[in-house]
Amino acid sequence: MNPEATNDLPKRPVIRRRRKAWIWGVGLACTTTLLSAGLVRENYFEIAKQLEIMNALFRELNIYYVDELQPGKLMETGIHAMLADLDPYTNYYPESRVEDLRFMSTGEYGGIGATIDLFDDELTIVEVVPGFPADKAGLKPGDVVLEINGQKLKGLPMDLAVEKLQGATGSQLEVRIQRLGKPTSEVLNLVREKIELPAVPFVGVVGDKTGYVVLESFTRGCTGELRVAIQSLRDSVGITSLVLDLRGNGGGLLQEAVSMVNLFVGKGKEVVSTRGKIAEWNKSYATTGPALFEDLPLVVLVDEASASASEIVAGTLQDYDRALVVGRQSFGKGLVQQNKDLAYGTKIKVTVAKYYTPSGRCIQRLDYGGERVDGKAQAIPDSLVRTFYTTSGRTVRDGVGIEPDVTVDAPEWAPVVWQLMDSGVIFRFANTLAAEVPEGDSTDFACTEAHWSRFLDFCSQRSLTSVTETEKQWENLVATAREEGFFALDSTAFLRLAPLVKVDVLRDLALHKNDIISLLESETNARLKGFQGWMEWNVPQDKELQEALRWLNGDEMAAKLRGPGKPRGKK
Repeated sequence: MNPEATNDLPKRPVIRRRRKAWIWGVGLACTTTLLSAGLVRENYFEIAKQLEIMNALFRELNIYYVDELQPGKLMETGIHAMLADLDPYTNYYPESRVEDLRFMSTGEYGGIGATIDLFDDELTIVEVVPGFPADKAGLKPGDVVLEINGQKLKGLPMDLAVEKLQGATGSQLEVRIQRLGKPTSEVLNLVREKIELPAVPFVGVVGDKTGYVVLESFTRGCTGELRVAIQSLRDSVGITSLVLDLRGNGGGLLQEAVSMVNLFVGKGKEVVSTRGKIAEWNKSYATTGPALFEDLPLVVLVDEASASASEIVAGTLQDYDRALVVGRQSFGKGLVQQNKDLAYGTKIKVTVAKYYTPSGRCIQRLDYGGERVDGKAQAIPDSLVRTFYTTSGRTVRDGVGIEPDVTVDAPEWAPVVWQLMDSGVIFRFANTLAAEVPEGDSTDFACTEAHWSRFLDFCSQRSLTSVTETEKQWENLVATAREEGFFALDSTAFLRLAPLVKVDVLRDLALHKNDIISLLESETNARLKGFQGWMEWNVPQDKELQEALRWLNGDEMAAKLRGPGKPRGKK
C-alpha cells in the first residue's frame, strides 16, 4: 500500500499533571535518546563496514574475474538478492522501470490499452480496452503478437514484451499479428496514448433496488469515481442498498482508503493508524467530513486477492459494524510502503510501517521478519493471533487478513479444468465460438451439445496432460513399495488400482462438463459483450453477489451487525 503525502500528525501525548512525573519523563527520554544514539552510531559503523566490504569485493571481481562483467547488471542482481530477504513489497526500480511506480499510484501509463498473456509460448492479446489505440487499430482477444517494430517475440520473456508495448505518449509502433482463422499475418500501426484505466469499471443494479459497484484499484481519484457512481445510482434508480465489490483489488493509496471509508462513516472516526520504526510513521488517519451514504445498507465483497487498502476499507467498515463483509478470507497485507528517490533516476519502494484498523488489529498474515521454511515466510501462528471486538462486540482477529462475516466457498476446479484455463484452451475455443456469432446479435451465448462435441475435438488436437497430486503420491507409494518388497507380494492389486489415479483426459472432461461449459459461456460472452456486458451476464452466476443480496433483502443483517453489544477492545 502506497501512502500519499499527508498533513496528519501523531496523536498528542498525554501531559503529565505532576512536576515530579514530568521530570522523570524527561530523564527517561534523555536516557533513551543517549541509548538510541549509541545504537545508531553502532548501526552506522556496521553499515559503513559492510559497504566497504561490498565495494572491495565489487572492485576485485571487476579487475580479476576471468570473463568480462557487466557492472550494472551484476549490481542490480545483488540489489534484488538483498531485497529478496525482506518482504516482497520492498522493491528496487531502475530508471527503465520507474514508470511502473507511476502507473501503480495513478492508473495511467503510455501504451496501447491491451493486456497480453503467454499461451503455448505465444504472446496473445487477452483483453482490449475500448476507445484506446489497440481497439482503434482493430486488435482483438486471441490475436497472437508475432513482432513489435520488426523484432520477433518468440521466446521473449513476458515483462520485456510488455515493455515494448509501453512507451512515451505519441510514439508509434508497428505490430505484426496472426489472427485466428487467417492464413497470413498482418501488420498494424498504432500510436501510444496515455492510458487511464478506470478505478470503477462496472456500475449496475441487481435485484430490485440494490446498487452494485466494482472497485478495481485504489489509484488517485478513485474515491471520487466511487462517489459519483453511487450518487448516480441513487439519483437515477433510487437504490436502497449497495454491494461494494473489492474482490481481486490489490490495494493502492492509503489516503484513498481513508477517504472511501468517509463515504460511509461520519466525521471524526479513526480509519487506520500506522506504526513504524521511526516516529514519522506513527500516525492516525480519521474521517474529516460528513458521510454522504451513512444510512445506506452496505455489503462488501472480498476474496483471497483483496489486499492492503481493500482490507483497510473492509476491515474498518467491519470494525464499526457499518457493513457486512461477505466472501472469502482476504490476502492479509498490513504493510505500508513509501517511494524513495535514489541516485541516477532510480527509486526504491520500501515498507515503512504496519497499519492497524480501529479495533486495534493488524491484519498482516505473513511474518517476514521471522523464521523461514524453504525460503518462504510463514503465517503468524495461531498461538499469537489475538482477538479484538467491533463496536457492537462482535469478535475479529488479527494476523489473518480480513475474515468475512459470511463465508462463501470458492469453486474447487478439478486439475483438468485448471489446465484448460492455464493452457489457454478455453480462451482460444471461446474466441472461435465468438467469431461465429453474427455481428449485432445481442443475445447471451449458450453452449449447446454441438459446441461441446466440437470442444472435445478441439481438445483432442492438443496435448492435454496433467499430473494430479494423487498421481504423484501414488508413484511415490509404488516406488517405496518396490523398495520394501510389498509390491512383489501382490503386484496385480497395484496394477489394478493404477488406472484409477492416473489422468484420463476424456473421462475427466466428461466428469467436469458442467464446470467447463460454464467457463466457455463466460469467456465467449466476454468476447461478444465486452466487460460491461460480461458483468451483466455474470451476475446471476456470481455466488458471492447472490449471497450478498440474500442478506440485504432479509431481516438477519441488522441483527448480525448489532452483535452482543460488548465494549470494543482487545480480548
